Amino acid sequence: MWNKMITAMLTVGMIGTMGSAARADESETSGALLAKYLPTAQVTLQQGLTAAESQGKPVSGKFEVEEGHFQLSVYAAHDGKFSEVLVDPNTGKVAKTEAITEGDDLADVKKQIEACGRSKKSLQSAVDKAEQASAGYRAIGVAPKLSGGHAVAVVTLLKGTQLKSLSEPLE
Repeated sequence: MWNKMITAMLTVGMIGTMGSAARADESETSGALLAKYLPTAQVTLQQGLTAAESQGKPVSGKFEVEEGHFQLSVYAAHDGKFSEVLVDPNTGKVAKTEAITEGDDLADVKKQIEACGRSKKSLQSAVDKAEQASAGYRAIGVAPKLSGGHAVAVVTLLKGTQLKSLSEPLE
């Protein structure tokens, strides 16, 4: 009887902890948190995408706070392999490159590369266009996707703590 009770309590505790971890992850990409760090970035999203080209074709990119560290993350593809390229948001230099070989990151980059395969425009040009259409906003992320069979770039923009997304055609 005690074993069942202890198992039940541990299960409830684990579920509660997992929920807290999910909320912590959410807060690391929130507008308020990024608004705190973004003014310190000397590099634009477009410059980060360009810097990552040294490691392959940029597939997507975003500013993020991971484990309390502000960074610019770019997924890149080269010779059928995928990597996450971390670009220093202050210098624009590649700080680290890690292979993407499994999990949600791999599933995401595979979907994104499919959309990139149909695109005729660069992610940088899509980001430029979205920023031009959104006075006062700064691009903090871009990811391609297929919408109605057409490639579009979903550009996430930030103004203060307000987030918005625009879709820009890539064909």
